This record gives sequence, structure tokens and C-alpha cells, in this order.
Amino acid sequence: MAADLTEISVVTSVEAEEAVAALLERVSGLTPVLYTALERPATKVTVYLDRRHRWTDTRKKAWLRGLTLLRAEGLDLGPGRLRLRRLRTESWVNAWKRHFRPIEIGEALLLKPSWSRRSPKAAQAVVTLDPGLSFGTGQHPTTRFCLEQIVACRNLAPPPSLLDAGTGSGILAIAAAKLGYGPIVAFDFDPASIKAARANARANEVAARARFLRGDLRRPPIEPGVRFDVVCANLTTDLLMVEAERIARWVRPGGRLVLAGILAVEFRGVFKAYERLGLRLLTTRVEREWQCGAFVRAREKRPL
Repeated sequence: MAADLTEISVVTSVEAEEAVAALLERVSGLTPVLYTALERPATKVTVYLDRRHRWTDTRKKAWLRGLTLLRAEGLDLGPGRLRLRRLRTESWVNAWKRHFRPIEIGEALLLKPSWSRRSPKAAQAVVTLDPGLSFGTGQHPTTRFCLEQIVACRNLAPPPSLLDAGTGSGILAIAAAKLGYGPIVAFDFDPASIKAARANARANEVAARARFLRGDLRRPPIEPGVRFDVVCANLTTDLLMVEAERIARWVRPGGRLVLAGILAVEFRGVFKAYERLGLRLLTTRVEREWQCGAFVRAREKRPL
């Protein structure tokens, strides 16, 4: 098989491995593999890029800015230097199999790779998802928070509707379909992500229950005026801030908005922006350097 992947890796301290992995995931849009050597206290954090996910100057600058922020928080990053090399595809696949494990979201949902023999509990919906070059496997705390909110909201309405802005692998939309949501709309600006999400939906036998569309926040593939019971936006802070009004308009009165992909040091600004738009913070969680939040839109008052 041709060497059509590029390995982007960085060696860091064990103390900083999660923060560095989260930064690399955010910059590249891909989920990292972590390997900690037993013989020395260091961790190698790696992502694998194809030709559509090149390591551009924009990503390099974002990486350097992120390192500066992490160092400002007092983390010992170790060497912290990136290494790029070509890699055969089968080596990448084998690396994923060593590190990707099943995840349970309460008693309602089990996410697992196709090679796992893990059996679901009674009444537990199952999403089978092999890691790929698109963001979203459930391993990252921001994705898990979104999944937990989808599980929590599955009985809000009979059935609740979902919008997944920045769907990546399609994991949130697929999980929602498994839990009885409908209608479900998901979009992403990356055509490779949409292709992967549709393939994942077919593999999970929910392709007819979720629409995966190409588009971005500035040109969303959504008809004006359409609102949803649950809106998930696991995006970067800058996008959440710039497009706050548009995102907020997608939430139905009484509905829930789930925001993720936010550094804890940036969350207050996001919270204030959405509060001004009439959304109330329902719950929030800080995990590692990330902070996520679920907001509720007030129900419209009926005239007397």
C-alpha cells in the first residue's frame, strides 16, 4: 500500500500528555493516539493526516499559540517539538487498534470499534465506530459531554430533533438516531468528514434517519427559521463567538444548546455571549483544560 499518510507526532511529559493531545486534536481536527514508554517518563502524541488534512501554516501557528498558552498555565511540556514523517496506512490502522477502547455513556449508550467483542447491557443502544481521519470517536472529553447531553435529552420530546454543527465522524448524529431522535441534521465544511459520516451511518444502519450535509456556519445547509430541540456545536471558541447569534437561533424555545471545544480560560466569554442572547446555562463541566456547557432557551410567553 502506498505511503499516503503523514504522521504528526510530539513527545511531551506525562504530566502534560492530555493537554498536548487536546491541543493537537483541536489544531488538526483529528483524534490523537497516545503512547507512554514504560522505560522513560515521556508520552508520544500522534495524529495521522491524509492529503486533505495537510499541516498548513495556519495549523502551525495555531499549534505554537496553543503551546504558549499551555506553558503560561505552568505545564512542563518536555521537548514539545513536532515531527513529520510519511507512514504506511496499515501501520496507522494497527496503532488505532492498540489504543481505541469501548466507551459507555451511562446505561443508555455503548460506543465501540468493530473489532471489540464487548456486549451491550440490556436496553443499551450500540454505536459501532472505527477511528478514522475525521474528528469524533467519543474518547475526547468534549465529545463525551455532547454524548451525555444527547443521552440526557432523549426524552425531552417525542421524539426530539437534533442539529449537529461540525459533525466530523458523525458520532453525535448516529448516537442520536440510535436513541430515537428525529429528525436529525448534521453538517460539516469538510467533504471528507461528510463522506466518513455517511459511511458510519450506513454501517450503523441509521442512514435513513440522519441527513449529513456539507456546509459551514457562514453558509449552513439549513432552511431559515428551522429550529431544533437539541443543538450540538463542538467547535472552536472563535467560531462559537463569531456565529453566536446564528447558532442561538437554531434552538427551539425550551430546547437545549450544547457547546464544546472551549478552553476553560475562554469559557466565561462564551457564557456571557450566549447569556446575552437569551440562553441560560444549565450545566457545565471542566475536564482537563476544556470546559463545556449546556444551555436552555426560555420558552416563549403566550399573550394573555
